[in-house]
Amino acid sequence: MTSPRSSLPDDIPAQSLIRLGSRIRLARIRRKLRQEDLAKQIGRTRPTVVAIEKGSPTTEIGAYIAALWALGLLQELELVADPGLDRDGQALSFSASDKRVRLRQQLNNKF
Repeated sequence: MTSPRSSLPDDIPAQSLIRLGSRIRLARIRRKLRQEDLAKQIGRTRPTVVAIEKGSPTTEIGAYIAALWALGLLQELELVADPGLDRDGQALSFSASDKRVRLRQQLNNKF
């Protein structure tokens, strides 16, 4: 049995995590913070910060969010999966083809 991840072209989720990690690293460097400083701010260890910056898929999402918060980047996260920006989801919710249609039944006037 194949896993859902193996069917993805070039493992897109892993690439996204790697990009996120490198962006967090760049933000930390621009703020002149050491990994130890960021780790202290988010209540994690330095190896966790290293894992975040590498885009490790086994690092908890809370650690990523804490790092974004400490770097002042949490507002941008609010846009992720925003229902107001989900055009496909909105289109599907208003799609007439998905509405339930009942077959007409003959009226039974026998009382």
